[in-house]
Amino acid sequence: MPNITGVLALTAALAVSGSAMAQAAGPQPKATIVLVHGAFAESSSWDAVITKLSADGYVAIAAANPLRSVAGDAAAVSAIVRSVSGPVVLVGHSYGGPVITEAANGNANVKALVYVAGFAPDTGESAFTLSGMFPGSTLGSAIVPVALPDGGQDLFIQPDKFRAQFAADVPEEQALLMAATQRPVAQAALAEAAGVAAWKSVPSYMIYGSDDRNIPPAVMSFMAKRAHAVKTVVIEGASHAVMVSHPGEVASLIEDAASAQ
Repeated sequence: MPNITGVLALTAALAVSGSAMAQAAGPQPKATIVLVHGAFAESSSWDAVITKLSADGYVAIAAANPLRSVAGDAAAVSAIVRSVSGPVVLVGHSYGGPVITEAANGNANVKALVYVAGFAPDTGESAFTLSGMFPGSTLGSAIVPVALPDGGQDLFIQPDKFRAQFAADVPEEQALLMAATQRPVAQAALAEAAGVAAWKSVPSYMIYGSDDRNIPPAVMSFMAKRAHAVKTVVIEGASHAVMVSHPGEVASLIEDAASAQ
């Protein structure tokens, strides 16, 4: 005569185990997308990308990058990452690249880094050193410095040169707004040496335009190959403001990173 109590206990245990396995095999939570703008831009530069991500069911957060120092800016972004309970994809444009590279360190929930015309520095490199690695950047002649009370300098792009330099493939009216709302970057931030290169341990993705006048395409190609990027997308004719002029392609790459197993 079988032990009825034992049979019932075994049945219950199998039911619980089966339920746990079904949960584990079920759909995993979608990654939260944290978008970090770069110099001479601001959070609204991600608006069209966010619209596309939201339509596909992703939660996106456009971080307000202080643009003061790589370490300090990364700490601000890292705080946002820590506030998210699930997986995170960090996306950085231009100077936002060094910021996400540093912000990923120590945050195990960061599953991918996406560089959108963004610097991916190795330890000791800066935005300045990388941008000068290959010819092609015309940013220096478009910049105007503004003295700060502490003796440092803020850098702006001259409004009348903004579209040609930063957003040549963006409609003129929109480029004028971008020029008027651009946020300055501290010169010291662009010269600050990067710390640990998170792309050595976190999968990276790259997208950039062939007509980028801030970061030479040759520099982007070099960084993508060095980081062994999972996927690299080059958009013919696109400017440095590729997230504004080609939000669909940018959102698609972000979703590739977010959905990768």
